[in-house]
Amino acid sequence: MTDPNSVPAPSDPQPRGERDVDDALPAGTRPPLRALDLLGFLCQIVAFGVLAVWGFAMWPFPWNIVVGIATPLAAILIWALFVSPRAVFSVHPFVRAVVELLVYAAATAALWAMDLTWVGVGYAVVAIAVGAVSGRRRFA
Repeated sequence: MTDPNSVPAPSDPQPRGERDVDDALPAGTRPPLRALDLLGFLCQIVAFGVLAVWGFAMWPFPWNIVVGIATPLAAILIWALFVSPRAVFSVHPFVRAVVELLVYAAATAALWAMDLTWVGVGYAVVAIAVGAVSGRRRFA
């Protein structure tokens, strides 16, 4: 016989605060955007912009148009294939982190090539910190 005052055992062994957001959402919906998602998006946009400015500013005339358009397009293509939320290729999270890091490193190197060393260092620190925290959240 069961005691009416006893507390039933929880059906979910995880505490409520540690559940994955995707588990509680109905099918066809996404979790809400967080500030970290927006910072990651801003880091990507800045990387693409820096690569475009580097291409247009650091090359002589006929090549500056080619490099200024091709470099950010290549970075966008790589991002869309491997890193984006709806990526074409589903890769391991470590591969995703490496690809994201390569885009950030390319933008940092472009800033250094334009003699904006401290801006490049600041961008690298912010971008890597946002990527690391986002990656930790994906594994949680």
